[in-house]
Formats: sequence, structure tokens, C-alpha cells
Amino acid sequence: MMALVSPYQYVWSSIEGPLATDLSIPLPALGLVFTLFVAFQSLSQFPVGWWRDTHGPRRISLLGGVLAGGGYLGLAYATAIWQIYMLYSLGAVGVGIVYTVAINSALKWFPDHRGLTTGIGTMAFAAGSAVFIPYVRANATPGAYSGVLRNIGVLIGVGVICGAVVLRDPPAGWSQETSTTAATPENPTTTEKEGFTWREMVRTWQFWTLLGMFAFVNTAGLMLTAKVVSFAQQFGLTAIVGTVSATVLALVGGISRIVVGGVSDWVDRKWAIAISSILTGVGLFLLVWFGQIGSSLGFILAVIIATFFWSPQFALFPSIVGDYYGQAHSSTNYALVYLGKVGGGVAGGVLAGVLITMTSWSMTFLVGGILAVVAGFGALLLRPP
Repeated sequence: MMALVSPYQYVWSSIEGPLATDLSIPLPALGLVFTLFVAFQSLSQFPVGWWRDTHGPRRISLLGGVLAGGGYLGLAYATAIWQIYMLYSLGAVGVGIVYTVAINSALKWFPDHRGLTTGIGTMAFAAGSAVFIPYVRANATPGAYSGVLRNIGVLIGVGVICGAVVLRDPPAGWSQETSTTAATPENPTTTEKEGFTWREMVRTWQFWTLLGMFAFVNTAGLMLTAKVVSFAQQFGLTAIVGTVSATVLALVGGISRIVVGGVSDWVDRKWAIAISSILTGVGLFLLVWFGQIGSSLGFILAVIIATFFWSPQFALFPSIVGDYYGQAHSSTNYALVYLGKVGGGVAGGVLAGVLITMTSWSMTFLVGGILAVVAGFGALLLRPP
């Protein structure tokens, strides 16, 4: 299910050009679409998380399949920019539903391996798009893209609905029966009874620190996701560099979520977040440098480094929320932290475009790198509430 909805985040940069050409829309006007996606996907997760924790995963997932599949299917027939805004936003709500249900189902079933299980789930969201990207790029022309959108839309809708039918939560007492992780000051275990509600969570300073960190590191990562193809073109690198960068971004991002997420189960989780965030910033600094000297291989290597260490944040943050606040209300609690992605999406999309216009591409990506490093040092302040 996670793999099926991945085109919304990772394929947009490949279809916005044909859409703009076919509908005679200025390309900058479509820059808002990615920001709307991030906003609606993120904002939907709090109510979805509450419903999922209260009523279970199945019915809400069926709705997610209809919205996510219908959004892409509708794009094939869009004739105006407002229709693109509306359809992508509705689809984003569907993606938010699938994302929330999948992540928190994994946390509820396997609380003793939070990093690894969320890593596997979020890996599918990143790496799954690697299957779609070559297909979309090969048909990213005004005459062919509508058929691609129809095919992907049908696949998303049918696949998610089929998956929703078999979803269920573990039986009562499952976490107590299976959890073998010892409680430590760094990675405390919290029983369902002791879990924080969202109202209790927002009264802790750790929540606000996590929220700010998530916004900062995602500004860097989402800027890379949305702008990597255009960034390569600005330095005169070949089209194949942009295609390889976009594909590698998805593949490496998926693999790293399992690797870093799994490692975080065995170390202090805050150190995993700190080191990976700082290295995300280093990757963006290298991206600017290799772009300026015109090194295609170096540019791709920098994309790999930045992506490898940014992508695991989507496994590490839900895991540390579970560590600190328990699993009883994990869907709702992580949904509030996930709101930081809204700030990251706005900064990585709209504000990045403004900064590019006012300064330069290089300066914009350097700012993104600095924010990632700041998020990393912020992690060192964390301790259990």
C-alpha cells in the first residue's frame, strides 16, 4: 500500500513538465502543487490517526484507496490548473490515510522493533516509486502522459482497496506478550496503559523540539526531492543525470530507512537522528560543490549521501515518539509531530522557489543543508519526558 501511493511525492517532478506544456500553464504556477500535497497529506494525519486508533484501520483505508487512486486518475482528464490543485490535494489526503495506517499498524504489531518495522514500511513509500519513475520518464510527453496517469491511478486505487480488506490490529495484550526490549534511560518502554495522550504530549518540551527538528530536516530533504532534476539542469548537467538522481533518490531512500531504522533499535535513538541529520546537511553541501565544478558522478554521489541520511527520519521520528510517549495513542501523537512536514514542504517548495529567485540555486541548497545540521544538534538535547 505504501509503495502504491509513492508516486504522489516522488514522481511529481517528472509529470509537472508535460502537464504544464499540455495545458499551457506556466511551470512556476505548478510549484504550488507539491506544497499542497505536503500540506494536505500532513494535516490529514491527525484526524486520521484519531479515527484509526479509535475505530481500527480497515474502513479508513478503503477511503484512502478511493481518494489516492481517484486523484491520479482525475489528473489524466484535468483541463485547468484549479482542477490539478484540487485533485492532487484530494489524493494527498488519501496518501495521508495510507501512510498513517501503515506506519502505526507496524508500530502496534511489533513494538519491540520500532525502528526496523517503521523502516520497512517507509522504505516501501520511498523505494516503491523507483518502479514508477523510469516508466513515467519514458512517457513524460504531452501526448503520452495522460495514459500513464490513468494506469497509475487505477493501480493505486485497486491495490490499496485490496490491501485494506485484510488489515487488522493485533489482539489485546500483544505488545506485552511480544516485547522483549529492556527499558533503559535512552530507549524506555512504555505500556499501553502508561501511554501519553496528545494533550499530555504537547505539554512536554520534547514534543516541540521534535516538531522543530522534523520541520528543519524535511525542509532540506523535500527541497532535494522537489528540485533535484531542475538543480542538475541549472548546472548544465545532462538529462540522464537528472533521471538517475531522481531514481537513485527513491532507491537509496528506501534502503536507508531499513538500515538506519534497524540500527536505531540497538543504539540511543537520539544519536541516530543527530548523526543522520548532520550528514544530510553534509550531503547537500557536497551537492552544491559538485554541481559548481560540473561533476556528474559527484553530483549523483552527493544525492546518494543526502538521501541516505535524510530518508530514515521517517522511520526514526515515529520510533522515538513511540519510545517517549507509548503506543496507545501512537497514531495521533506521531501525526502531530508529522505536522512539521508542512513547514518543511512550504519551505522546501514555495519558499525555496522565492529564495532561488532572490539569491541563487547554490545558496538555497546551502541554507537547506544548514537547517539539517541544526536539526541534528537539536537532537542532542532530547531526553525522555
